[in-house]
Amino acid sequence: MQTSLDHLPPRKQRELAQVVDVLRAGLAAKLENATQPHKRNGKILKVILYGSYARGGWVEDHKGGYYSDFDILVIVDHPDFTDVVDYWMPTEQILQEIKTPVQVIYHTLDEVNSALKDGQYFFFDLYNDGVMLYEYQDAKNGSPKYRLADPTAPDAQRAYDMANDYYELWMNNARNFLKGADFYINENIHNNAAFELHQATESAYAAFLLTHTLYSPKSHDIGKLRARCEEINQTLRNVWPRNQKPYDRYFSLLKRAYVEARYSKHYEITKEELEWLDRQVSKLIGIVDHACQTHLDKLQHSARD
Repeated sequence: MQTSLDHLPPRKQRELAQVVDVLRAGLAAKLENATQPHKRNGKILKVILYGSYARGGWVEDHKGGYYSDFDILVIVDHPDFTDVVDYWMPTEQILQEIKTPVQVIYHTLDEVNSALKDGQYFFFDLYNDGVMLYEYQDAKNGSPKYRLADPTAPDAQRAYDMANDYYELWMNNARNFLKGADFYINENIHNNAAFELHQATESAYAAFLLTHTLYSPKSHDIGKLRARCEEINQTLRNVWPRNQKPYDRYFSLLKRAYVEARYSKHYEITKEELEWLDRQVSKLIGIVDHACQTHLDKLQHSARD
């Protein structure tokens, strides 16, 4: 794993240093008054940059409105601290103030090491391409106290079998949720339609990620899932127009539907908005389906070789 950020401009290096400071301060503030031993002594073990900024292929398209995210893995010392809602929401709000968008996933060291030993593509690539931004140091000698496992190369046949299972499950879910949305749109049950469209979108992105990387973060935030998928396949960027009214608002309505369409009496969406979203989600499912089948063909060929 790399340790240098010399391939990034100084302003990006400063932003990443700020990301690390915000993450560490956020967990410390959350645990300041904790009484349980594992919480009182809770800590971040490692912060790792992965994805396009680690590899050197990031995008800043001012005209098209697309910007690569900082993809960050935070490794913590207890499973409780992987819960975003309970431990990281205030921190993630502060991270939104950083100019470059930041996407964070949280795992324990055991989870990461298990995935590395198991040869999972996502963590294998993360280990090889990632940049270590922070490591918890041993107080006695100042060296890193917790080690990452040596990664096992992915097994092609096993990877194909797992990816194919994920594809069939999640693409089927996406199509069924879209059918449900169509039913509710025709019946003028708008909030139910919005929720089903959100679930169709989430399932399509899950299908893409799990088929391509055998990993999908624990998130219902389709904005974050969209960003992660579009980093891998630029064709997916064509689904959602950027910086164009009213389309940004339409996507926001879809994103909010997971909670608000079910629980808020103030959530409102029109049939025209739903019909536009329905078309875009259908387009998304089609692109994801094609991308997944293409990737599965490659995996199958690799397994045969």
